[in-house]
Amino acid sequence: AINVTFLSFRTGFLGPKGKRIFLFFRGFLGSTAMVLLYYAYQVMPLADATVITFSSPVFTSLLAWIFLKEKYSLWDLLFTLFAITGVILIARPPFLFGSRDMGIEGSYTDHLKGTIAAIASTASAASTIVILRKVGKSVHYFLSIWYYAVIGLIGCVIALFVLNEWRLPQCGKDRVFLVLIGLLGLGGQVFLTKALQIEKAGPVSIVRTMDVVFAFILQILFLNHLPTWWTVGGALCVLASSIGTAIRKWRQSVKKAKQSEI
Repeated sequence: AINVTFLSFRTGFLGPKGKRIFLFFRGFLGSTAMVLLYYAYQVMPLADATVITFSSPVFTSLLAWIFLKEKYSLWDLLFTLFAITGVILIARPPFLFGSRDMGIEGSYTDHLKGTIAAIASTASAASTIVILRKVGKSVHYFLSIWYYAVIGLIGCVIALFVLNEWRLPQCGKDRVFLVLIGLLGLGGQVFLTKALQIEKAGPVSIVRTMDVVFAFILQILFLNHLPTWWTVGGALCVLASSIGTAIRKWRQSVKKAKQSEI
């Protein structure tokens, strides 16, 4: 509350004029990524959706090359191919694998919808990271979170009214879970935004790959669902791509920092 009050006096709730458009798209794309990810979690296994979202560094590198004029090399292309291979192993399209039920939980239609939603979420999240790097420290990170929360709230309220789903779950436990989703999701955004402001994107991306490990563990412990070997193979491909991209970007930034000191 103190931080928000301070921001209102310093820059207003809309932020600096030159940064408002970036903040708007940060909020819109960030909330869109979260909604799509939650949908993917509902219609496909937790580990599958989580692994797909970790192809985000590939999209980030590509978008950074386009909008931030960062270098995109053959290594980046190789990591992109690894990520695409991982996503294909998880999606398992019939025209490549010849069957719709190769270890897929539930219907293939839901699995495909979840895959598309997860990929769209990944692209939106990558766009958000590029925007955050573009804005940098010129905007307080709480203001970035403010846009994310407000735009996400407005969008969800409109969607709920349109879909006529404006009602609370009947079970009290589900209501608690609903509150926890909001709190933990917002907390994750706060820590991620702060991490990107005080540390290079490379180390942050490497640490975030632990999400995949936790997803596998939690899926087994609480959902009693063992991942298939296709998912494990896809996870290894995506993780190799993600970690490779992060390490390469990290080394480039360190090298550039050393050159600037000379």
